[in-house]
Amino acid sequence: MNSDVTAPVADTSAPGAPVSGFTARLPQTPAYPPPANVPTQQGPAGICFDFNDGCRVTLPAGNWRVCLRDCDTGNVLFETEIARGYVASTRKYYARFEILVWARVALARDSKAPPTLHHVYDASGKEVLVQFPVGTIGDTIGWMPYAAAFQRRHGCRLTCAMSEKLIPLFRDAYPQIGFVTHEQVQPQRYYATYSLGLFFDDDEKIHQPSDFRLVGLHRTAGYILGVDPREEPPEIALPDDTRPIDEPYVCIAVQSSTQCKYWNNPTGWHDVIAFLKEAGYRVVCIDQKKVHGTGMAWNHIPHGVEDETGDRPLVERARWLKHAAFFIGLSSGLSWLAWAVRTPAVMISGFTHPVNEFHTPYRVINYHVCNSCWNDPRVRFDHHDFLWCPRHKDTPRQFECTRLIESKQVIDAIRTIPGVLR
Repeated sequence: MNSDVTAPVADTSAPGAPVSGFTARLPQTPAYPPPANVPTQQGPAGICFDFNDGCRVTLPAGNWRVCLRDCDTGNVLFETEIARGYVASTRKYYARFEILVWARVALARDSKAPPTLHHVYDASGKEVLVQFPVGTIGDTIGWMPYAAAFQRRHGCRLTCAMSEKLIPLFRDAYPQIGFVTHEQVQPQRYYATYSLGLFFDDDEKIHQPSDFRLVGLHRTAGYILGVDPREEPPEIALPDDTRPIDEPYVCIAVQSSTQCKYWNNPTGWHDVIAFLKEAGYRVVCIDQKKVHGTGMAWNHIPHGVEDETGDRPLVERARWLKHAAFFIGLSSGLSWLAWAVRTPAVMISGFTHPVNEFHTPYRVINYHVCNSCWNDPRVRFDHHDFLWCPRHKDTPRQFECTRLIESKQVIDAIRTIPGVLR
């Protein structure tokens, strides 16, 4: 992330399956379709420009003076003299760029000569692409409202590129936005492109103006796109909005991608499920997998729940969540989906700080023990290590962040939900 020419790589093992920055141990596979080789906008005198990887300008043979400015801050970001070639901004997130190109021969005759090209960023009515990493659920759900806000603010013809599995959630809810997979992207169409992600190693702030660990997993998209970072859930359109079962029920999801994300209290789920069933709820597990783990660490569907696990469409998961009395889960994609359909979400997480996720009054964390390593810039999430615990691995304190979240704390949070059965 310290180079203008290297793309970020996908990391699908973080909360809500986010995207990481550069990881030396992974092959440098682009997380997003590359921009068009040549800037897509035709200017005078053979000059081309666009905003598909920051601000880009190509210049034919000649003698040119080029200046890139930020119209909102007034800063000159780059200025040079060049015979021919390619100029690009270092920053790749949204800025209202101004491009000025003069022919040096004209300046030699008149220092106040008008520029050959003068263009101020204006996406109104133009094709713009926002790219979401494939393999993610929670962060794509959290970022979608900011993409929609960008479209409203600029009046552009917006296309969102994302996983095919997520498109059915949004397509009918946002008829003014086009949705495509990464394979369907036609990069030559776009005036501007923005790539959303979690960039761990972006010390130079090339891809994100603020570190996502400080502003939150979802709000980082607001900063990247230059829109209001205040959170709001996305709109979801379901093809089948009927209630799946008549009796009161609660959805739970207990699985995640690494052990630090689990509720590691060995009797936690047992106690909560017993409480819910005694209160009169049916308890339905909607995880993708009944069992997940590696090596000596395996996590099983809790005893006593109704099994609705499996690789099912997200619109079906959303239907179950929408009609549930509430949802209990972890810092994972299904919690974000519950938030999206406006179902109360009891979120159990110790490795993330609450700023990381959407606000819920039913957030459960124990501040008396080690917590929030995910949001600590001093430690780097290792998606290769299923048992990652950066501060206490291989000690008696490993995973204490959730191991010491007691059943009572979760049950007390449930009791505060309006209308909960007693």
